[in-house]
Amino acid sequence: MCHATHETPLLHHFMDSPESYPCGDEHTPSPIAGRQPLEAQPLLKLGQPVSAVAALQADGHMIAFLGDTQGQLHKVFLHGSQGQVYHSQQVGPPGSAISPDLLLDSSDSHLYVLTAHQVDRIPVAACPQFPDCASCLQAQDPLCGWCVLQGRCTRKGQCRRAGQPNQWLWSYEEDSHCLHIQSLLPSHHPRQEQGQVTLSVPRLPMLDADEYFHCAFGDYDSLAHVEGLYVACVTPPQDQVPLNPPGTEHVTVPLALMFEDVAVAATNFSFYDCSAIQALEAAAPCRACVGSIWRCHWCPQSSHCVYGEHCPEGERTVYSTQEVDVQVRGPGACPQVEGLAGPHLVPVGWESHLALRVRNLQHFRGLPASFHCWLELPGELRGLPATLEETAGDSGLIHCQAHQFYPSMSQRELPVPIYVTQGEAQRLDNAQALYVILYDCAMGHPDCSHCQAANRSLGCLWCADGQPACRYGPLCPPGAVELLCPAPSIDAVEPLTGPPEGGLALTILGSNLGRAFADVQYAVSVASRPCSPEPSLYRTSARIVCVTSPAPNGTTGPVQVAIKSQPPGISSQHFTYQDPVLLSLSPRWGPQAGGTQLTIRGQHLQTGGNTSAFVGGQPCPILEPVCPEAIVCRTRPQAVPGEAAVLVVFGHAQRTLLASPFRYTANPRLVAAEPSASFRGGGRLIRVRGTGLDVVQRPLLSVWLEADTEAQASRAQPQDPEPRRSCGAPAADPQACIQLGGGLLQCSTVCSVNSSSLLLCWSPAVPDRARLQRVFFTLDNVQVDFASASGGQDFLYQPNPRLAPLSHEGPARPYRLKPGHILDVEGEGLNLGISKEEVRVHIGRSECLVKTLTRTHLYCEPPAHAPQPADGSGLPQFVVQMGNVRLALGPVQYEAEPPLSAFPVEAQAGLGMGAAVLIAAVLLLTLMYRHKSKQALRDYQKVLLQLESLETGVGDQCRKEFTDLMTEMTDLSSDLEASGIPFLDYRTYAERAFFPGHGGCPLQPKPEGPGEDGRCTTVHQGLTQLSNLLNSKLFLLTLIHTLEEQPSFSQRDRCHVASLLSLALHGKLEYLTDIMRTLLGDLAAHYVHRNPKLMLRRTETMVEKLLTNWLSICLYAFLREVAGEPLYMLFRAIQYQVDKGPVDAVTGKAKRTLNDSRLLREDVEFQPLTLMVLVGPGAGSEVQRVPARVLDTDTITQVKEKVLDQVYKGTPFSQRPSVHALDLEWRSGLAGHLTLSDEDLTSVTQNHWKRLNTLQHYKVPDGATVGLVPQLHSGSSISQSLAQRCPLGDNIPTLEDGEEGGVCLWHLVKATEEPEGAKVRCSSLREREPARAKAIPEIYLTRLLSMKGTLQKFVDDTFQAILSVNRPIPIAVKYLFDLLDELAEKHGIEDPGTLHIWKTNSLLLRFWVNALKNPQLIFDVRVSDNVDAILAVIAQTFIDSCTTLEHKVGRDSPVNKLLYAREIPRYKQMVERYYADIRQSSPASYQEMNSALAELSGSYTSAPHCLEALQELYNHIHRYYDQIISALEEDPVGQKLQLACRLQQVAALVENKVTDL
Repeated sequence: MCHATHETPLLHHFMDSPESYPCGDEHTPSPIAGRQPLEAQPLLKLGQPVSAVAALQADGHMIAFLGDTQGQLHKVFLHGSQGQVYHSQQVGPPGSAISPDLLLDSSDSHLYVLTAHQVDRIPVAACPQFPDCASCLQAQDPLCGWCVLQGRCTRKGQCRRAGQPNQWLWSYEEDSHCLHIQSLLPSHHPRQEQGQVTLSVPRLPMLDADEYFHCAFGDYDSLAHVEGLYVACVTPPQDQVPLNPPGTEHVTVPLALMFEDVAVAATNFSFYDCSAIQALEAAAPCRACVGSIWRCHWCPQSSHCVYGEHCPEGERTVYSTQEVDVQVRGPGACPQVEGLAGPHLVPVGWESHLALRVRNLQHFRGLPASFHCWLELPGELRGLPATLEETAGDSGLIHCQAHQFYPSMSQRELPVPIYVTQGEAQRLDNAQALYVILYDCAMGHPDCSHCQAANRSLGCLWCADGQPACRYGPLCPPGAVELLCPAPSIDAVEPLTGPPEGGLALTILGSNLGRAFADVQYAVSVASRPCSPEPSLYRTSARIVCVTSPAPNGTTGPVQVAIKSQPPGISSQHFTYQDPVLLSLSPRWGPQAGGTQLTIRGQHLQTGGNTSAFVGGQPCPILEPVCPEAIVCRTRPQAVPGEAAVLVVFGHAQRTLLASPFRYTANPRLVAAEPSASFRGGGRLIRVRGTGLDVVQRPLLSVWLEADTEAQASRAQPQDPEPRRSCGAPAADPQACIQLGGGLLQCSTVCSVNSSSLLLCWSPAVPDRARLQRVFFTLDNVQVDFASASGGQDFLYQPNPRLAPLSHEGPARPYRLKPGHILDVEGEGLNLGISKEEVRVHIGRSECLVKTLTRTHLYCEPPAHAPQPADGSGLPQFVVQMGNVRLALGPVQYEAEPPLSAFPVEAQAGLGMGAAVLIAAVLLLTLMYRHKSKQALRDYQKVLLQLESLETGVGDQCRKEFTDLMTEMTDLSSDLEASGIPFLDYRTYAERAFFPGHGGCPLQPKPEGPGEDGRCTTVHQGLTQLSNLLNSKLFLLTLIHTLEEQPSFSQRDRCHVASLLSLALHGKLEYLTDIMRTLLGDLAAHYVHRNPKLMLRRTETMVEKLLTNWLSICLYAFLREVAGEPLYMLFRAIQYQVDKGPVDAVTGKAKRTLNDSRLLREDVEFQPLTLMVLVGPGAGSEVQRVPARVLDTDTITQVKEKVLDQVYKGTPFSQRPSVHALDLEWRSGLAGHLTLSDEDLTSVTQNHWKRLNTLQHYKVPDGATVGLVPQLHSGSSISQSLAQRCPLGDNIPTLEDGEEGGVCLWHLVKATEEPEGAKVRCSSLREREPARAKAIPEIYLTRLLSMKGTLQKFVDDTFQAILSVNRPIPIAVKYLFDLLDELAEKHGIEDPGTLHIWKTNSLLLRFWVNALKNPQLIFDVRVSDNVDAILAVIAQTFIDSCTTLEHKVGRDSPVNKLLYAREIPRYKQMVERYYADIRQSSPASYQEMNSALAELSGSYTSAPHCLEALQELYNHIHRYYDQIISALEEDPVGQKLQLACRLQQVAALVENKVTDL
């Protein structure tokens, strides 16, 4: 069928053709082959070899699909003996051959095309993509045609009436054209009346009897009457026609022939308005009316443009040019003014008569012959009465009344439009634009020479009557006319000096300097030397430019102009020939890039007006002005370094400075610049290092900013960056900020050249609201970006620091300073743009030495004695200088100082009385307040307001606690060097991460029963086949989508199945990653149409759980190597701090915690004890004594837990003995053994409250010896039962007593509120202990703050380990973030907040928060409830740090949020820096990620419970077996791969079913 120009033999070795060409062996038992070749003529030839062929019989046509080796897919229409390619498209990358596996889907609507890189789903016929009939037929697609009455491009079977004539148009039919309106009669219509329009539409389809067409004129519908190919419609009434667009006389609307709501054929139709034409053409209304394309006529007497046949009765009509068989028609028949009968030049001030030629005025016969001439003068419309003089035929003359014109003229000639009216308003048409030219001889002719040089037709003469002037001839008395002009007058000559060589262009300005160039050609001399005028530069009477002749040095004299026989004009200024001399040069060298400001010194350098300088043949542009003794120019770049001669040209004279040439040196280079940040106020010293810096004449540090309007107006004016100099004045420093083009602002400072290798620059001050664009150094002509000079570090501008006044009473009130105290100044952003060494703090005239500078605090040591004020009076001011930023924070008063002025006795007495009254009032209010207020809310608010003061107040306690804790952590670190951190092995870690709710893996091998060996083997084979089936991406994706579509498939099931898949595919992590990437793309496509910010927020889909498991696998190594140690140290620090304080065993509340709901608010007296624990196996070995720290208030179970923690501190928790399997014995002497327990006969019971036993109860002393022995009885401790019944300490445990009812347990404090259940069990109590008046809980917030301050270092270390990029970023994190960036770009998500949320939800909240809250997922440890509550607060702080919303706290904020309110902004910056650094790092390639995943798969080969996971996964498949089979069978590729069949085989093996496969 198909033949390629690249021919290959069809049969080469026919003897072994079955082996060489195994054709058909995929579907038949033996290959298809033959020994006789088949011959056929090709239907089609292609330019590339064909690699794939498929065919389709559809709608009675044969379509072939040909794929070639270059990736092109060709659609071919086979009709008769010909083949025609009607569409070709590129599939996949160019050059990638199309695979032979071309597959049509079950509906024959799509073709699946496979290349080496991708699979494409190509529609067989893309009819809907053609929007109109023309594109549908031009596509030449044999399966597509235009369905006329449906108005769509469809396949034939989709057009209901395709079998009827003219209903479905096919591009291959003869004379196949889209329906169109062939003609319109009439083609336009006046808008004022309705009428009928006939449309000619060939090949119009027939309708049923109850169907009809209608015409749509825009929005107006009109029923259509069809007769053959003609369709008649009625136009809309006037009020339904749209208004004419402004400035037009018609409106065009679309006219469509409609069937229902489908436009069958369409064109445009115009409605015109004759009266609008008259309004649009005021100068020639009649000509415009009858000359238009519309059928409009003119009524001359009434001046109306009308449609129809005639004007009003008795009035003549000028008919439209569209009319035939009428004589009076067209623009030529209109009454009109043809032109002026006389000259069009009219002098000002002279009485002039105007006459105009007219024709066709016979239309006005019978009317009063009243005519007017109208002139449109500037600022007024002047009307003149006129008379008509009839001439031969229909012509005549209009004579306007004589008039003198005196317009206000600003130009020599003024064109004035003129027209004629019949009567006052009926304007005659102007056949052309008519103007008269008013002119004034005095304008533009200031002197006699100008006047006489004027055009003779104007009649201008120089008149000496009164004030001499140029006037119109008749206006000058006969005796006052001057025929000869006065002598030339010279007003100015420049320049006044020139070189002796001559050749200088001299400009002479004056009056009466000749009427033409011939008058002055030989009339000029300078200092008695001839000067040759230039013809092109001569201006009549006003200017002569001549070239001087050579003359001896020192020659001087006036300039003289002598014209013909008139006296010469002599200048009052003298011209001097002088010889310029070059003496010296400064500087003598400069960079090769140019830009050096060169000063050439000498004598008479201001010679001539055209001076130019050159250095080494390159122009050196001169900076104005040129001074007599110095010329300043700026050098240009030079190709190579070396010496260059300096040359100055004065006109045609040249002077060379031979004694001292200029030397070009190598360009300066910058190698370092620091620091790289400054406050916006500027003034920070920047040290710039490099080479060759001493050759730079004026180095600058400049900043380009994009400033808003307000900033531009306040800080800069548009200026030239090179301001003009003045002779003798030094060069001015650049303005702080100047306006550049394009809305840019440039702020600069001049740097100081310290040496050839060091520049000292000061950062420029920039406006607050300006956006930074560029920071660079200007080294003459060399510009170097700051980032290039600093090794890639961009320069940053930080907001100016803000400092609070020293005195809390305000900046005007003095701050009382105790001698010897350190001054602490609070502020914001203090160290962002400056270092401690650069800050200068002054108190008066003395300096306050800065000791510490942090972001929010400045500490300085003031002078020992009160310094003198800087201004000599008052108190010394406290001033902080940070670069250019100067902050005055108020006066300082040393407490040892005596008051500056005596306080009057009367004032003291008045103040004392006022204070007494105030104190009494305060006491009264206080008593009233304490009497009425019983709520703790006000005290709570007070605590919130003083939170910062509380934190400062507990600082000493924090430092002591921190020192103690660091000592303990140091000891722990030394222990860990031997034992190591108790990480979980990978198998246990994966189980806990994949199945977090089960405390481990719920998959355990089932014990095999007797006789099940054969059955297990079969099941094992089935599960192995299921494992192989999971390697089919199509099967796995179909399985996931099908399961998630089932309503009964819960969220718990989804997470469970995702974890099962993670286990089953653990050895193929590259494949699992590819599946996750595909599902994430589907998830993003789903959320982008809803709310993108909700994606990955929860774990609701299988892909989200897969992502969690994937991160757990990929980050395990990072946990062990980087983040694990700070996480473990944080956990142990929390545990150590909690154990140092009492913990209530019943309520679970502790004295040392971060969680206010777990805070033990009551004061409990306790003493630390050190017990000596006997440790050893017993017989045959020496018993060791190990000290253990406990509290005398600990219950016996608490003591056992602490003892086990300290005795087995290097042993993982799972390898320790259970606390419930051991008893605690107190040993005294040789035989004194007492077993201690939480509850025994010695327990104290009072009023049905039973207290748990403690060491204090047993009176165990400090240093007592104890031992842990195995329990001999099976009873459990009370704490074990508490843990089972009351894990959170919310309920009050009770012990049932048959005789007396329930007994309530307590440890440290008795609960004051019981739940209903407890009340029922304790209902028999006859007495209650009086409720204790509880202290206000908020006064114990200092405990929370103390705990927070003690743990702060460990929290910071943990966050830093998680969010630091100083170490290599895990490639999985980079790969995931790149994937999210790619998904955002693909779906057009530009909001950075959405991408921030995606990254936070996918990594920080999904993995790291879980790791923070649950250290038992990583380490083999026991996490108590109190440690868990503290970790929850730290994890919540981490969550708050990941949000983009501003962290605000108020009086209603939870205490847990208030604790870290000051740290969260810093943590937010860490998160943002972490994301930014990852984004800027090099991308993780697909190959690198796959290599890392392959390494992970190999490292963790012992995937836990793989077969059990497959068995559990099959159980889920079994639940939805039918739905999964149906989904696989519906997929055409799945059919080809026989996926459903393979799953049935798995089911047969696993369930021992017999199938009909």
